[in-house]
Amino acid sequence: MPLDYLEKILNAQVYDVAVETPLDFAPGLSTRTGNTVFFKREDMQPVFSFKLRGAYNKIAGLSPDRLKSGVICASAGNHAQGVALSASKIGCRAVIVMPETTPGIKIQAVRDRGGEIVLAGESFDDAHAHAQLLEKTEKLTFVHPFDDPDIIAGQGTIGMEILRQHPKPIHAVFCAIGGGGLISGVAAYIKRLRPETRIIGVETLDADAMTQSLAAGRRVRLRQVGLFSDGTAVKCVGEEPFRLCRQYVDEIVRVDTDAICAAIKDVFEDTRAILEPAGALAVAGVKEYAKIHGSRAETLVAVASGANMNFDRLRFVAERAEVGEQREAVFAITLPERPGAYREFIALIGSHNITEFNYRYNDAKDAHVFVGIQTASRDESRRLAESLRKGGYPALDLTDDEMAKAHIRHLVGGPAPGIRHERIYRFEFPERPGALMNFLDRMGSGWNISLFHYRNHGADTGRVLVGIQVPPGEMRQFRDFLKNLGYAHWNESENPVYKLFLAP
Repeated sequence: MPLDYLEKILNAQVYDVAVETPLDFAPGLSTRTGNTVFFKREDMQPVFSFKLRGAYNKIAGLSPDRLKSGVICASAGNHAQGVALSASKIGCRAVIVMPETTPGIKIQAVRDRGGEIVLAGESFDDAHAHAQLLEKTEKLTFVHPFDDPDIIAGQGTIGMEILRQHPKPIHAVFCAIGGGGLISGVAAYIKRLRPETRIIGVETLDADAMTQSLAAGRRVRLRQVGLFSDGTAVKCVGEEPFRLCRQYVDEIVRVDTDAICAAIKDVFEDTRAILEPAGALAVAGVKEYAKIHGSRAETLVAVASGANMNFDRLRFVAERAEVGEQREAVFAITLPERPGAYREFIALIGSHNITEFNYRYNDAKDAHVFVGIQTASRDESRRLAESLRKGGYPALDLTDDEMAKAHIRHLVGGPAPGIRHERIYRFEFPERPGALMNFLDRMGSGWNISLFHYRNHGADTGRVLVGIQVPPGEMRQFRDFLKNLGYAHWNESENPVYKLFLAP
């Protein structure tokens, strides 16, 4: 007999510890998108995330014998805090298994909520495997972050609140997708009562397991996922969420890191609250959906799912938000190396504000300049680039070039003389002790590092740009090194911005 999620959600036990969060009108974003936008403020939960709902509903429904033994989960994020606080409220033991690389602030947050911390392994997979071992040996009950009907029903109370708080028609409700528990619960409730309301999932371009799974008609396991939106960085969606999403989700939109940063800024401007990347994912989806479909005068609800933001990410978010909002264009401009050329260039830009200008003398003929210019839209950026070219200033639009935005803007300084056979690669290093040493050990001493630039923005991965001198006859060994290294990497040796600013 199929589960009746309407009944499960109506009977879900969440409000002993969770609160009914407000549905806030977003005036600024509404004006910019031409729609009526609301934020469902799950960032205002006691643990600053919706995860508390599902965790409490699961634990509160356990038998006395199971509660006596205790519960266990594997998590370094919001689910861990939700399980710890829920178990503390009910009065049962909660074991939280975290990777050894988990930042101290997250460990302390779980400990403060009554969780018993066990550190195991370097990755989430290691922690999860250890949690399953402890589950059996200590007869604990495993609390899954998303693939459990009780968890899904707890998250579904968000949909119940949305319909109660907004009895008028809603065109679409937007939910971030990681493992799929949140959107499954919200969709199962709303589609039963208001089937005309569209349910829109939002994923990042580099962690789109649900998008790929729905397209394939089966659950697809990703080899690797981007970690900026760490709360949704899931390689494989849950079996039950996949079933429910196939039945209820109308569409999934995907967004990039810049769009998430812009959404964090949008929410801050409307509420003065700072969401974590996964928490702002649904807001970024509202903007992308409105752009794709040309939506006007529609009522759109975004679930602001969490606010456990690492403070050291804020610099990166601020840096990228203007590009994500399409309020800044980034160009490589070639100026003639003569007196007055800079003044003429500024005059051609007109009233546009320059946000960044990086220049170093290159040769007696041309100067290559890395410049950021404030714009009103992506179309305006394209028109500006064309205007510069017509004015005699070759302009390379770098607004969508990840290497330029993450690295080159901090490295403009001219080429190094005498460098031969330089290969430029962009890597994502795991943020754990020994990651760099592992890189150097595997590379060996045969190749010289000619460039190294590291950027971290508070996530579980560091962004690294590396120049390595590899003679043509050793490219086979170099490819083997990259394959065996196991770090995500991209060959940037032919990137035009590298050739402009750094190539020998």
